[in-house]
This record gives sequence, structure tokens and C-alpha cells, in this order.
Amino acid sequence: MNSTNRTVVVTGIGATTPLGGDAASTWEGLLAGRSGISLVEEDWAAELPVRIAGRIAVEPTETIPRPQARKLDRSAQFALVAADEAWKDAGFTAKAGEDTAVDPDRLGAVIASGIGGVTTLLDQYDVLKEKGVRRVSPHTVPMLMPNSPAANVGITLNARAGVHTPVSACASGAEAIGYAIEMIRTGRADVVVAGGTEAAIHPLPIAAFGNMMAMSKNNDDPQGASRPYDRDRDGFVLGEGAGVIVLESEEHAKARGARIYAEAVGQGISADAHHITQPEPSGNGIAAAMQNLVDNTGLKPAEIAHINAHATSTPQGDVGEIKALRQAFGDDVDHMAISSTKSMTGHLLGGAGGVETVATVLALYHRVAPPTINIDNLDPEVEADIIRGEPRPLPEGTIAALNDSFGFGGHNVVLAFRTV
Repeated sequence: MNSTNRTVVVTGIGATTPLGGDAASTWEGLLAGRSGISLVEEDWAAELPVRIAGRIAVEPTETIPRPQARKLDRSAQFALVAADEAWKDAGFTAKAGEDTAVDPDRLGAVIASGIGGVTTLLDQYDVLKEKGVRRVSPHTVPMLMPNSPAANVGITLNARAGVHTPVSACASGAEAIGYAIEMIRTGRADVVVAGGTEAAIHPLPIAAFGNMMAMSKNNDDPQGASRPYDRDRDGFVLGEGAGVIVLESEEHAKARGARIYAEAVGQGISADAHHITQPEPSGNGIAAAMQNLVDNTGLKPAEIAHINAHATSTPQGDVGEIKALRQAFGDDVDHMAISSTKSMTGHLLGGAGGVETVATVLALYHRVAPPTINIDNLDPEVEADIIRGEPRPLPEGTIAALNDSFGFGGHNVVLAFRTV
């Protein structure tokens, strides 16, 4: 059991996003180049400088019973929806122990969130001010905890090998998946449910991000506002949702006859140690994470055919990532087809790494990568093969794909997957 070199594979996927209530509809929307961004029409948005966001396409209360949903922050609701889909997609029919294909003591859960239950915290503070102490929900603390999504998924699935919540801003979801890979590789678990979730569409986060000049203010064209790599990009668009995958040791997956989407090759991690919000302009930190990935896994740059880039539509970040790719991989970047799915979903913060991992795995499995939309004028500093207009077929043979995620604080995580 306690091997340190076990092969890890992906056997299940789940998502709930601005493009669809499950992974299939989300994938369909990505391939179609459809935007999930819309105008925020609530009264509270009227005076905000930013009035656009990527709302979830299907409310979680359509699948989660309302009595249960009332005890969960939206971030936990999203995580449960995506985890349930991924669990069933992996072929499990009940929680661990009841489904004897997995031992509860060998099942883990790693679900991240960059902010956690921020809407619960802010809404209950409003209740406290307006209605008094006695009206504050007794469920507030377990709802607002950043580990609430992971804990609820772990309880639901009976995961006893360990339940964890990495918090590293917009790199959180990817870091969760990297942590899960290591749990299996080092023998702590045979199966881990991993991903990220976020639910932060609320006036305070939007006002704060807007005042930082980090978000697009293109309120007149919501669907065209998220425009990674475009010369006229002016910031990211906030989205919400969750993406979750089931990771499994190859031995365990094959023993139960599971479908395998891809191999989870590993992760590369670094930190910029530069600025709490601004990316390191040379891309050195990101390049270090990419080099760390290659050094730790033996992945060859020539194998990498596709990258689901972090590319949030910010002026500095998009170019810095391309510079980092050039530093790490040199001319090999020329054969890497690059997508930014945030052009369609918006930026899901701590949920981004989970949703974009789902997209990366599906791109390998189906041998086709989604386009980046809204590029009217490609920034001349973006010296790379950006997929535009139509989906791009991927090469035959054994190929790999990367999912990049970077977060405030200088957190850099790069995940690698390979065809099987």
C-alpha cells in the first residue's frame, strides 16, 4: 500500500459552471465558444463600477434538497453537486463502505476554496445589524468555514483517509488536485475526490476587486468582457461554480474495471515572493513551477500538446504567463495549443483550477481543445499559438496537457495530465 511511485489516473469528472449544471453541458459550451457572462441585475449592483459576472447556469437547489441547502454556503452546495457527478461518473453507486469497490479508510477528499463562505459571512452580518443577535443562523460558522465544502463532501462520501482544504487564492483548486495526486502516489489513499469551488458574487467582493482595477468594467458587453490575450483586455470577470475530479491509483482503477480518462502525471509548485497581488513581471516564478513539474515527473516538453492557461484577461498576467512558458520550454511552446476557458466561464477564483482541470482532462480524452473567445486584436506580446475561433483537434499518440493556476500572494501551480 505505501508505495511512493504509484501511477495516478482520473476516473470521474463533475462540474457546475456558468455554462452548464454538469460537466457535459459545460464541455459543450466550451467547444461551442459560448459565453456564460451576463449583467448582474439585482438592485445592489446598480451603483457598482462592475455589474457583470458569470452566474451559475443551474441553481444547486434543483438537485440538493432545500432543507439541506439552507445549512450550506453556496460554495459547499456547488462542491456537493460537482462531487456527486464525479463520484457517479467514476462508477461508484453509493458512498464508500456501502459501495464495496472503495474502502472508506482509503478514500480522501481535497476540495479547495479561495475565499470560502464569504456570502454567508456577509449576509449573516447584515442579519446581525438589521435584526439582532437572536436572528443569526446557528449554522453560520460551519457554513462560512473555508473547509466546509471539503468537509461536507467527505462526510457525504464517507472519506476517512483525510479531508483537506488548501487555500492559495486562485491557485487553490489546482493545489487541491496536486495534493490529492500526492496522497495516492505516496500510499495514503487509493481514491481521492478533489477540486475547487467558489461562490463570491456579492457586492463587497465585486466592489473590492473593482476598486483594485482588477476587473473588467465592460458592462455594456458582458459576453465580450472576458478577453484573454486581446490587446484591449481590461481585467477579469468574476464567475462562480465548482469542478471536481476522482483520482485513483491505476492499480485500483483497473482492478474494478473503471474507465480511465487520463493519467495525472503530477504537479509543479513555486512562489513568486514578489507582491501580494501583482504577478512577478518576468514570469520567473511561474517558469520555476513549470521547471519543477518537469524535474519531478520526467515529463518532456515535447509531449505537451495543449495548455489550459490561467490567462484571466488582465494586462500583466496574460503576458507574464506566456513569458514563463518561453522561459521554461523554449521553442517547444510553438507546438503547444493554448486555450483560456476563462474567456467563457469568467474567473472562478478558487474554483478555477477544478473546472479547468475538468476541461483539460476532457480535451485529452476527446483529443480536441476549446477555443479562446473575444480575441479581436491579439496582443503582439503574446508570442504563442492561441486557439481562436474553432476548437482545435489534438495530435494522435501519447500527448500531455497542462493546467496553469496562479493566485494572489504569488502562488503558482501547474498540473500535468497525459493520454492513456
